[in-house]
Amino acid sequence: MKKYIAEFIGTFTLVFIGCGTAMLVGCDAANGGGYILTAFAFGLAIVAMAYGVGNISGGHVNPAVSLGVLISGGMSVQDFVGYVLAQVLGATVGSAVLSGIFSMGNVTDMTGGLGSNGLAGVNGSAAAGILVEIILTFLFVILILGVTSKNQNHGSFGGLIIGLTLVAIHIIGIGLTGTSVNPARSFGPALIAAIGGNTAPIGQLYVFIIGPLVGAALAAFCYKFLESKD
Repeated sequence: MKKYIAEFIGTFTLVFIGCGTAMLVGCDAANGGGYILTAFAFGLAIVAMAYGVGNISGGHVNPAVSLGVLISGGMSVQDFVGYVLAQVLGATVGSAVLSGIFSMGNVTDMTGGLGSNGLAGVNGSAAAGILVEIILTFLFVILILGVTSKNQNHGSFGGLIIGLTLVAIHIIGIGLTGTSVNPARSFGPALIAAIGGNTAPIGQLYVFIIGPLVGAALAAFCYKFLESKD
């Protein structure tokens, strides 16, 4: 249970800091400051949680990462289900809290959808969006599997490496899909936005579930092959 609580806290933090920053500053590629701030907000949130709860749960805070770890043999199916439920709940509560704060404080949400992902950057193409998310998630998960492998020794720098990689992934991905690489991070804002009357994000949600999960599975199988002695 402690592992699931840790995953809830971690995913809540990722959404609260990452999506909250996007809502405050906007993440339009034409507005470079907001774009970069959002990328660093997500990356630094991961760094914080890697060191904050990583020793308890591994600090996945992402169903795609958990799927990669499951396929790699690093966790049981039971734990995988528990992790995913905790992550989705954490992201949803994080989005709900952001919605409440912005509403009570009469603060303008610069994203218009609680930092939800979307396909505007790829002109509404679901195929392009799925491909972007597959590639970005593949790169992210294979990096995580490499950094956390028993055959590697990155000491205490693993969390920093993972966080900075997520910054880089956001820098290229924000202008395309808003960068998901995390189904829970996409689900929470889309659900709360839909409850608030904005149903556009939840209509595109399947892209940000399929893409990251496929990318994570490919990364896990690829890394198992590369690391094997056969």
